[in-house]
Amino acid sequence: MESRTEVIVVETGDEGRRLDAFLASRLGTVSRSHIQKLIEEGMVTVDGAAAKCGTKVKAGMTIEVTVPEPEPLEVKAQDIPLDIVFEDDNIIVINKPKNLVVHPAAGNKEGTLVNALLHHCRDSLSDINGVIRPGIVHRIDKDTTGLLVIAKSNEAHLGLSDQLKKHLIRRTYEAIVDGVVKTDSGTISAPIGRHPVNRKKMAVNYKNGKPAVTHYKVIERFPTHTWLQCELETGRTHQIRVHMASIGHPVTGDELYGKKCSLMDTGGQVLHARYLRLKHPVTNEEMIFEAPLPGYFTALLNILRDVRSRFSGK
Repeated sequence: MESRTEVIVVETGDEGRRLDAFLASRLGTVSRSHIQKLIEEGMVTVDGAAAKCGTKVKAGMTIEVTVPEPEPLEVKAQDIPLDIVFEDDNIIVINKPKNLVVHPAAGNKEGTLVNALLHHCRDSLSDINGVIRPGIVHRIDKDTTGLLVIAKSNEAHLGLSDQLKKHLIRRTYEAIVDGVVKTDSGTISAPIGRHPVNRKKMAVNYKNGKPAVTHYKVIERFPTHTWLQCELETGRTHQIRVHMASIGHPVTGDELYGKKCSLMDTGGQVLHARYLRLKHPVTNEEMIFEAPLPGYFTALLNILRDVRSRFSGK
């Protein structure tokens, strides 16, 4: 794979900054997460020696960064229907259905959202996240439905990543959870990390987890379930699913953190990314998108309302 090497000499005004943050500000087309990966892989030297992400830069330091050119894309384009909510030259907003994985993984390079995007967008996808995740800035789980924004240009990718890092993109989900949530609203602030035993799961992990905050509000209660609105302040893997399970109200149908729904086949967790609020990364326009509740979600609501009606004798 071809690569290019950038040589940067630290000036007085940049003293004291973290190495990864400094390089992200100087290499405009390379994201901070990508720079961190390059540092970890030994592709960055400071005065000829390996360095760490948190190294504080000093005036006069010479930093060399080797940036591999994007690999030829080996993930094939596939004509998979997309529910497109919005699209321009820089971003595309998708309403993702159930049972659709966002990006390929080892041994699973077909049938994903990325395969569909490659067919729809052709060469118009950001290459910042490499060959497996072109344009992907954030993701939602396979069986979670709803809104995702994808970057079509590198400028848009960097802008969206910056908004995510600063918690400026607001993602509002709706979920049906097991049990009756007694408080009308609340906030769960508990760090999330890899489960210490089951590596397929995440867990509230005070020792090795990263900060995670979920705000929730009751929309409607049923005898055995609750319909909630959840807003993410952070975006950890499985965040809503882990947080709700941690307070005794796992998302209905979530067999990883709770149990299968006994009322109907929900096809996994009843969790839908309904609203997405962001600033357009190029025009700076305020944008709000909505994906109406999908059929599986409304079907379960109808069953729960019927149960409640029979339960109350009405």
